[in-house]
Amino acid sequence: MSHAEGQQGTDVGVPTRPGGTGATGATGGSTGGGTGGPGSCATVLVVEDEPSIADVLAIALRYHRFDVMVAGTVRDALALAGRTRPDVALLDVMLPDGDGRALARELRARCPESALLFLTARDAPAEVVGALAFGDDYITKPFNIDEVIARIGAVLRRTRAGDVLPQRPPLRYGDLELDETAYVVRRAGRTAQLTPTEYALLRFLVRNGGRVVPKEQLLRHVWQYEHPAESTVVETYISYLRRKLDALGPPVITTRRGVGYGLA
Repeated sequence: MSHAEGQQGTDVGVPTRPGGTGATGATGGSTGGGTGGPGSCATVLVVEDEPSIADVLAIALRYHRFDVMVAGTVRDALALAGRTRPDVALLDVMLPDGDGRALARELRARCPESALLFLTARDAPAEVVGALAFGDDYITKPFNIDEVIARIGAVLRRTRAGDVLPQRPPLRYGDLELDETAYVVRRAGRTAQLTPTEYALLRFLVRNGGRVVPKEQLLRHVWQYEHPAESTVVETYISYLRRKLDALGPPVITTRRGVGYGLA
């Protein structure tokens, strides 16, 4: 059994260093076992300054057929992202030469099509709030490799949804118009850029018309996995989405306390 296989389904805190990737700007292809895995044709940029954690992530991701680039600093991460625009960036919050949230802002500006996931400390609520403000999802440490693969796969499905529908006309609900390929919402001649997760959330609400959608259903259909321990992710993203939509016109997202959310 390879080291990558041995890590499947195990919690990873600070594992023993298996060797091979390093954590400072190393790159690598999709080598290892598995065929037709979730990472086929997808590139992941791992930004983690702890070599042992970076190595385990890189090995597991390559086993699942992701192309992997590894950086241990903000500077290296920006250089790698500039050369090869990643499909997903997996970011540690604290880095030697900067803050992962500031890096996320820069990556969002340079690579708006890239999905951003944060690695956060389980006992650091402020990190979680920051991760949700700047990224598409977060994973708490110590993490489970299976969970990491599932989260990356889920966010890729969200970000790639528009790629397979290039000719589909905009979605409309009331005075809202959703651009299916650019993650943009238009309202009364004004435009707001959404993150892939914000767009997926709004799209699902639009698809449900004026019906109130339970929070659990949003978790299943937007995040595509169960999120019971971190259910505040829905409230957080509703807040971000509401702020952007309200800047374009009258309030449109409704809350049925204890039930879910809908559109007016």
